[in-house]
Amino acid sequence: MDLVGACRAFVSVSQYGSFTDGAAAARMSQSVASRRVAALEERFGEPLFERTSRRAVLTPFGRDMLPTARQLVQAADVLLDEAEAVKRKPWRLAVPGVCSTAGLARLVAEARGHGITLDLRVAAPTQRRELLRAQQVRAALLAVPADEAAWSVPLGLASAGDPGVQRVYLETLRVGRAWPGPARRVWIQPEDDVPHIRDPLTRLRDAVGLRPAQLVAADLTSAAAEVLCSGDLLLCSPAQAEELALAWRPIGEIALGRGFALAAAADGNPQSIEARLGDAIARCLGAEARAGIRGGTAA
Repeated sequence: MDLVGACRAFVSVSQYGSFTDGAAAARMSQSVASRRVAALEERFGEPLFERTSRRAVLTPFGRDMLPTARQLVQAADVLLDEAEAVKRKPWRLAVPGVCSTAGLARLVAEARGHGITLDLRVAAPTQRRELLRAQQVRAALLAVPADEAAWSVPLGLASAGDPGVQRVYLETLRVGRAWPGPARRVWIQPEDDVPHIRDPLTRLRDAVGLRPAQLVAADLTSAAAEVLCSGDLLLCSPAQAEELALAWRPIGEIALGRGFALAAAADGNPQSIEARLGDAIARCLGAEARAGIRGGTAA
């Protein structure tokens, strides 16, 4: 038996003194209201109403039960209102700065279609972790190694002009002491200035004999500007290279990639977001989703 529904019918009929009017006020048919009240009476083992051809009059037992039934209905209404308020509560989500404005806008729009309101905070990798730790966001897309990632983005080197090769090898950037001009550099943006990307690249730099100054970290705007006016290279994703009108190629000696995982603060559950928005997040990141993180079809 639907106890709340039965009590709702009981309270409404008692208020209007009629099964017809009480049922209409409770937004149910008269037959449904009658069945629910009858089920409640059967459960209690006592009649709640004295039924006449025109009126439904409370019995003494019904008068005694009415205050508690009314409290139950009111509590259920409060619970339903709270549930709706919680569902409307924005998900403050920390996201990487490498996502384009268009990609972020599409993510927010698609989330609304799934009943999720996103409030995005764009931040660098360490800042996203700090925002999550301080519970200033409900969830964050964290930069993680590939084996921990739900979404992965390949990284390569992009140049202002077509390099004329299928892969770019770092060893081709090596110059001798007598080299007359400046050595070509590889620029790393903040999103990739994390140990699981920076450290392997640094080891490769040393292994192929590049100078320390040939691997440089800077903000994306400054790095891209240097690449556009020189022979330097930008470590980036294919989507970023396309946005900047750069020619992207994989790195010859090593495979690097950004890994992302969704983590929630203490009061959040990232699984609901992953289930509904896994594909949308992947598109925003320019990534491929790991098996089991596909989303977009859940109710």
